[in-house]
Amino acid sequence: MRIVKIESAVPKLGGLVADFRVTLRAFKGIVSRPDAASGTEELQEYLDAGFPVYAAMDGEIPVGYMVCKIEEPCVWVEQIYVIPERRGGDAAEKLLEEAEQIAKGFGEDTLYFYVHPNNDRMISFLRKHGYTVLNLLEVRKPYRNEEPAQQIEVGKNKFDY
Repeated sequence: MRIVKIESAVPKLGGLVADFRVTLRAFKGIVSRPDAASGTEELQEYLDAGFPVYAAMDGEIPVGYMVCKIEEPCVWVEQIYVIPERRGGDAAEKLLEEAEQIAKGFGEDTLYFYVHPNNDRMISFLRKHGYTVLNLLEVRKPYRNEEPAQQIEVGKNKFDY
């Protein structure tokens, strides 16, 4: 497994971005299909904005990817995704190591992650690596006609979700 920095969006990687979007929607009970063209376009937007993008490669095949956002000295992992059949292997570990090296380059000891509250697997992965501090909550008004599926309690507060 090798980690490579991506300089331009390629359809193979765009397909992984599309799969990531399908996975996120599924956490809210939304069934959707991957759109590789949209995934490739999204990836190119990250690259155009100067976000570092890395791929976990098995030979010439991407099995995962990561998008970082750098707000010196903070490094945010905007997206990290590994194909289902390679989860539990070393792809996510290697991507995490790459992001931690970027943070160390800015004198930081931690990364910041946006994690879906229902993404138990990712939360467990992060906890295993010492990421246990809840930093921020993202709160918004409901979208028109949105029906929250549940409530989540954080401290003394309940939030629709």
